[in-house]
Amino acid sequence: MRNLKVLLSYDGTDFLGWQTQPGRRTVQETLETAIAAVTGTTAFANASGRTDTGVHAVGQVVNFKSATHLTPEVLVKALNAHLPEDVVVRAVTEAAPDFDANRHALRKRYRYVIHDDPVRELFLRRYAWHLPYARLDAEAMAAASRCLVGRHDFHSFETEWPNRKTSVRTITLLNVNRAGPYVWIDVEADGFLYNMVRSIVGTLVNVGRGYWPVTQVDAILRAEDRRQAGPTAPAQGLFLMEVTYPEQSQPTAAE
Repeated sequence: MRNLKVLLSYDGTDFLGWQTQPGRRTVQETLETAIAAVTGTTAFANASGRTDTGVHAVGQVVNFKSATHLTPEVLVKALNAHLPEDVVVRAVTEAAPDFDANRHALRKRYRYVIHDDPVRELFLRRYAWHLPYARLDAEAMAAASRCLVGRHDFHSFETEWPNRKTSVRTITLLNVNRAGPYVWIDVEADGFLYNMVRSIVGTLVNVGRGYWPVTQVDAILRAEDRRQAGPTAPAQGLFLMEVTYPEQSQPTAAE
């Protein structure tokens, strides 16, 4: 039995998230259907983590067990031939027998995209949060975000609490950048709480719009109270960009 690692991208707009749900279109169910069609047997698609309804992925990592004799190169082509246009397998590699895409993930990096122009961009309506108001102060947002880097209790940025045994996480990177009418926020951490990135984005947007001072974010973090934070940003602007594993074992090409 082989353990195969898949690098997957998908447009989450028309999916009810990653995890299989009876009678619902999900990414997991769609991928498992393609695997069964190609290999002739069913397999469990084990992802690095679940993405929610409407959330996209550039670099989701999945592993599945199969006795197929098809090479990784052939599997890439065959799986893509059986997948819909909003899902694509970017790479397949052989993984160690005990590799687990979920348990062995060290860090994940998400990107959130905001379009803050008075006129909405028609062709990005599925991939960015449009804010048709005055331009966000990206520098203030960046300054406000610095207190979030490090190991903290992120209860203030978790919805549907308690969703995990602990709300303590370590953010290793948090950057706010602007290019023209676009602001993007990159967040990398050793794990994420439910809607954590979207809650952080909504909070930073309140700073960027001048509703709150830069120092408010630190006070919100210390309050450990979701009611103190900003709104949950909509799903369409969020992308899972990359998952990091020990020795960077994430697949990068069909081998």
